[in-house]
Amino acid sequence: YEKSEVFFMQKTWYKEKVVYQVWPRSFCDGNGDGIGDLEGIYSKLDYIKSIGVDAIWFSPLFKSPNADYGYDIADYMDINPEYGDMDTFKKVLAGCHERGMRVFMDLVVNHTSTEHKWFKEACKSVDNPYHDYYIWRKGKGKNGKKPPNNWLSTFEGGAWEYVESVDEYYLHVFTKGQPDLNMDNPKVREEVKNIMKFWLDMGVDGFREDVITYISKREGLPNAIPIPVAAGMEHYNCGPHLYEYLKEFHDDVLSKYDCFTVGEGPLITPEKVLRFVTEGDTQVLKTMFSFDHLEADCFMTDWIKIPFNLKKMKKCYQKWYDAMNGKGWHTLYLENHDHPRIVDRYGSLKYRVESAKMLATMCYLQRGTIFIYQGQEIGMTNIELKSIDEFKDMITFNNQILFKKLHISDEKFIKMANRGSRENSRTPVQWNDGPYAGFSTVEPWFNLNPNYKEINVAAAEADENSILNYYRKLLKFRKENEVAIYGDFKQYYKNSKELFVYERNLDGVKLLVVASFTENAVDFKAPDGIDLSKGELVLTNYNDSALNGNGFKTKPYETRVYLFK
Repeated sequence: YEKSEVFFMQKTWYKEKVVYQVWPRSFCDGNGDGIGDLEGIYSKLDYIKSIGVDAIWFSPLFKSPNADYGYDIADYMDINPEYGDMDTFKKVLAGCHERGMRVFMDLVVNHTSTEHKWFKEACKSVDNPYHDYYIWRKGKGKNGKKPPNNWLSTFEGGAWEYVESVDEYYLHVFTKGQPDLNMDNPKVREEVKNIMKFWLDMGVDGFREDVITYISKREGLPNAIPIPVAAGMEHYNCGPHLYEYLKEFHDDVLSKYDCFTVGEGPLITPEKVLRFVTEGDTQVLKTMFSFDHLEADCFMTDWIKIPFNLKKMKKCYQKWYDAMNGKGWHTLYLENHDHPRIVDRYGSLKYRVESAKMLATMCYLQRGTIFIYQGQEIGMTNIELKSIDEFKDMITFNNQILFKKLHISDEKFIKMANRGSRENSRTPVQWNDGPYAGFSTVEPWFNLNPNYKEINVAAAEADENSILNYYRKLLKFRKENEVAIYGDFKQYYKNSKELFVYERNLDGVKLLVVASFTENAVDFKAPDGIDLSKGELVLTNYNDSALNGNGFKTKPYETRVYLFK
């Protein structure tokens, strides 16, 4: 361990925390209408705390018409009535703080909902003071009826929508119901700062900043490289004024609070992330989410599957560690509301319990702030829907149109959707094997996974060898051993297609993590200089962990963690 890495001895609370993401609609229904809500969340705070969690990130709870299930906000300073009201939110906030858990809100300021009062005003007249809160352009062509450029939205066809009352098009890089804000307008930036202050003054502890790298668009909005989806991204991902605007938010608001910020940056590179998170006077975000570790079984999108490639994933983790080491802090996660369940992807349904434990160990003993997504801790799996009518997500329907143009049959499309859609992470949390999985007393808003009879929290609580109880041990170990938080990271057997092996070192304490990504038996030999017999086996997903010399033959998806002091 290099003592010169003074940076990592600056021990900060957010580096040591475990964050649990709640997607409210599918977490727990407290009022019996089939939709998850704040009362349901409140009833489960003790459970969340018991996992070893220190903070909750709430996906949007704000007023929304649900074009994108809450990521289209109609009022940033009020609660969606489906979830409750502000008093109930304050009760949840106080309940979290009483249990020593912090609360992070989802800050969605690249766009609003078309139902937001700003946008309704913006549509009244080009002279309306709110008109310039959004990005408008005149149409092209003889009659002005062609879109201003060739950009395509990520979710829903073209990126421009015509509004007759002003005879202009507005930009939406997501759904039509999510018009992009004009962050170049200083008044819009003041609104963002007011939103931040509102929640921070209430006692919220920070923000996850949704697609924050999209908020600055290239001047002139030039035509895009023509691609089938999200054409134009090269003109707004990490745009020209992004750092300037984030610094303004940081200096004017965030720096005045002891708060946490994590940015979402699709297709972000380590070099770009460091611009925002390098610790010191230039820092504007505490950390950022990267996505490429979730591309080891797909090409660019979860929908285009390729065989899982362990070497690709290991290279990704190494790349981010090398880039961030001694400069900034990173994030560790396996699931969120935008991706299918990880056991189906990188693990094995046949060895669901073993592979879920292995994946958690592999990921969460690296360096970074931990994020866990609801249901991940009990090993929830993807759902298999039979008909397109059962799907709910706008992306699924947009992809159906796109893939039809590519002559993909409906039957094949359903298979692709079942593997790649966001619906997989949005099925209701499985609390018990009773009616509606204990999520609600009535039929939920979205399909339950039929395997809730076997996979549920109550069953996991009753089984000392469950995935849930393993998460508790793993997170407890991390909290009690700083080497697992601040230690360095060194990989072994980088070319292995079956094993992920790494060590952590801090002040003479060493951790060796071995993770097998196959059901086949693999002969593992300890790296040179490491004597397994002198280490303490602190975590494993099998009861039988005998050594064969200075190694062992792996069991299916086996993981072992040795501590050397």
